[in-house]
Amino acid sequence: MKTENKLKNTNRSLLLGAAFLMATSAIGPGFLTQTTVFTESLLASFGFVILISIIIDIGAQLNIWRIIAVSEKRAQDIANDILPGLGYFLAILIVMGGLAFNIGNIAGAGLGVNVLFGISAQTGAILSGILAIGIFVVKEAGKAMDKFAQILGFIMIALTVYVMFTASPPVGEAVVKTFVPDKIDILAIVTLVGGTVGGYITFAGGHRLIDAGVKGVDSLPEVNRSAVFAIVVTAIMRIALFLAVLGVVSQGLKLDPSNPPASVFQLAAGNFGYKIFGIVMWAAAVTSVVGAAYTSVSFIRTFHPWLEKHHQKIIIAFIAISTIVFVFVGRPVSILVLVGSVNGLILPIALGVMLIAAYKTKIVGDYKHPLWMTIFGIIIVIAMSIMGVYTLIEGIPQLFK
Repeated sequence: MKTENKLKNTNRSLLLGAAFLMATSAIGPGFLTQTTVFTESLLASFGFVILISIIIDIGAQLNIWRIIAVSEKRAQDIANDILPGLGYFLAILIVMGGLAFNIGNIAGAGLGVNVLFGISAQTGAILSGILAIGIFVVKEAGKAMDKFAQILGFIMIALTVYVMFTASPPVGEAVVKTFVPDKIDILAIVTLVGGTVGGYITFAGGHRLIDAGVKGVDSLPEVNRSAVFAIVVTAIMRIALFLAVLGVVSQGLKLDPSNPPASVFQLAAGNFGYKIFGIVMWAAAVTSVVGAAYTSVSFIRTFHPWLEKHHQKIIIAFIAISTIVFVFVGRPVSILVLVGSVNGLILPIALGVMLIAAYKTKIVGDYKHPLWMTIFGIIIVIAMSIMGVYTLIEGIPQLFK
């Protein structure tokens, strides 16, 4: 009985770890800024955008996590099984996106430390990079990463909920406009979906479950719960921040365009709120650094035994490179624009691959993928492909301005 309880607790811990790794990977500096800016422009109607994006996020994530679990392979190996070379292409996109956005994540961590202690963002970034590297130095790096994501995830959600209450948002109006919006912003929906399950993010938890041995058809109920719980965690953070911003702007207060999320926290809770922003920004950024590095490297580690053997050292190098680039070069805006545009294509490509894999017996055996999930997945692939191409077309000209 004791052994059985211990196994249940271990499994619960792994599922929570995977869910929080994915959720905290999604909740980064970009997440905070996007949510604030869209709420300021759409006001209570942004609730509708959040609702639709949650539904799409769950559909995308359930499809991807289930196929990874059933095939017992990581996404790049599934892609290579479908079309030789496709996995390498997907891995290149993921690693490029992960590295570019990690520079932004490191910058966010540096900003958080700057707000808290007044030291330079560069010094804050170096200290944050060292801490993130420390997680992968320990022997049980996977467990350390899980706990790190869970603890900081709880902290930033709790603090944001506190600020939400101090902002006194018009909750009734927000509920009504969530279902009957004044206006619908398609670009906002696509941006939110891309920021939650786009790029490397949705694979963070899926690949973590594979690493932890949670795989096979028998594990699907647990995989489903973990996948949905991860989206729920990001949704709670998104809703809390949305209501905090709505409370502030509903009072007629103006946000600082140079740092919208910081001004929300400050206007809602004074200087104490500004310090809370520092903690939330740092927690959001540093957990995204860990998630991006882990997931990006998980996309290349199966390509060669040497990469598999030394994957933790490669993760450390990944974080170190991101930190060095930010400290000495800053945030290379043109690269971020281009990779951000390319990132919009990763979800439809990866999800499309997974949907094809769901019907390949050499990959999933006799597993039968639910038809409603396939239809839902196809709709997401089409919608995100159109918007991904649009953002790519829009993004490339920015490089030549």
